[in-house]
Amino acid sequence: MKINSYGSSKKTRMFLIIFMIFSFCANLYGQANQSLESVLSEAAGLLAKRDYDSALKLFDNLPPEQAENIQVRIIRASIFNAAGKPADAKRIANAIIAQDGRNTEALMILADAAAVENKERERRQFLERVLGINAAHTRALNDLANINLKNQNLRGAATYFDRALAAEPDNGEALVGRASVHRYNREFRNAERLLNRAINLFPQWAGPLHERARLYKGAGYYGDALEDFKAAIAIEPDNYWALVDYGQTLMEINRKQEAVEIFNRAIAADPNIFMAYVYSAALKDEAGDYAGAEQDYIRLTRLKPDYYFGFEALGIIRMRNKQWALARDAFLDAYRQAPREFSYALLAAMNWMRAGRSTDPRQFLAQVLRTAPRDTIEHSMLRLYHDLRGDENLIPVIDRERNVHTKSRMLFYLASYYDVQGLRNLADRYYLMVQELDAAGTVEWMLNEMILKERGIGLRKDQ
Repeated sequence: MKINSYGSSKKTRMFLIIFMIFSFCANLYGQANQSLESVLSEAAGLLAKRDYDSALKLFDNLPPEQAENIQVRIIRASIFNAAGKPADAKRIANAIIAQDGRNTEALMILADAAAVENKERERRQFLERVLGINAAHTRALNDLANINLKNQNLRGAATYFDRALAAEPDNGEALVGRASVHRYNREFRNAERLLNRAINLFPQWAGPLHERARLYKGAGYYGDALEDFKAAIAIEPDNYWALVDYGQTLMEINRKQEAVEIFNRAIAADPNIFMAYVYSAALKDEAGDYAGAEQDYIRLTRLKPDYYFGFEALGIIRMRNKQWALARDAFLDAYRQAPREFSYALLAAMNWMRAGRSTDPRQFLAQVLRTAPRDTIEHSMLRLYHDLRGDENLIPVIDRERNVHTKSRMLFYLASYYDVQGLRNLADRYYLMVQELDAAGTVEWMLNEMILKERGIGLRKDQ
C-alpha cells in the first residue's frame, strides 16, 4: 500500500509562511512600522515565486529593533527552512527557546528543520514537546498525523487528525488527511463526506479536489475522478502529483496519448521528480516513440539510479538501434544496481561481444562467476560466455529444465551466443524455440520477439 500525504509539502509550508506574514502585517500599526510592513509584503511576493534567497536578503536591511522582533525572527527562520537551510533556521529558533522554552512557534521551526534533514525521530520529539505545551496545536497534530500516514500507521494518523478536528472542526488539512485515512480503510462514504465539506469550505484549494479524485479513481468512478483532477489542476496547473495521478487514470481507461501529454506537463512542472518519467517513458516506448522514450529513461536513471528497470529499458532501446556499446553500458549499470540479476550480466556481455571482440567481456564475466551460485543454469551460461566453448554440454541441461521461463531465457542466451559467433542459422533455430515456449514477461522474451520481427521469421498471425 503506497501512501501519499499533503502535510509536509514545500508548497503547503510556503503558503503557511505567506499567511504568517500577512497575519503579522495586519497587526502592525503606526508609521514606524511601515518599513517593516513593506519588507514583509515584498518578501511574501518573492516567496510566491519561490525566490527564497532574495526574500532572506530583505531582512538584512531591517533596523535592529525590528529585526529582533520575535515574530520577524520566526518568519525569517521559516524561510530558511523553506530554502533548505535548516542550520540557519535552528540557530534562530534555539536562540528564541533559550529566552522562552515554551515558545511553540520556535519549537515548530525546529520540527520543520528536522523534517528538512530527514530526522524523523527528532521531528517527532519537537512536535510532542509542542503538544505538551498546547495539546490543541493543530499544525503539530496534523504533522504527527501525516508522519503516521506516511509510515502506514492508519490508526495513529486517524487519532491525530481526529484531535486536530476536535480542536478546529474546519481545519482543511485535517479534513483532507482524515479523508485519506478513510480512503485507505475503504470507508468511501466517510471520506467523501469530509472531502465535500473541505471543498465547500476551501473552493480555491486543489488539495481536497485532488484527494476526492483519488477516492473516485480507486472506487472505479473514472468520469468523476477525471472531473476532479481537471478542477484541481485548473486551480494549481503545476501540481505535480495531481498531474501524475491524472495521467495514471487516463492510462487505466486506455487514453494513452492524453496520458503522455499530462505526464509531459508533470515533468515540466518539476523535472527533478522521477515518477512521471516512469510512465511517460513506458507509454512512448509502447507507442514506438523510441527516441522520446530513450530521453525519458536517461532522465529517469539519472534521478533514480537504483530503479534498474530504467537501465534495462534503455538497454533494449539501444539494442533496437544496434548501439551495442551503449546497450552494454546500460545493462552494466542495471547489473551494478541489481547484482543478483545475472541476466543483466549476460546481456552486458552479449552486447560487449557485438561491440568488439568475443573475448572483451572475459574479465568482467570472471568477476560475475565468483558471485553466481555454482549449481545453477545461470552459472553454466555465464561460463559459456566466458570460456567461449562448452555449448554442447549446456544444450542437454537446458533441454531438461522444467521451468518454462528459465528454459526460455537460457535458450535465448544460447541463440545469442551463436549469433555473436556468426552462426546465424543455428541462432535463428533457437530464437524460434524461444518463441514456441511462449514465456512472455521477461526481458529475454521481449528481445527475442524484437529480433524475430526484424529478421521476418516466426511471426505470429496477430503480429
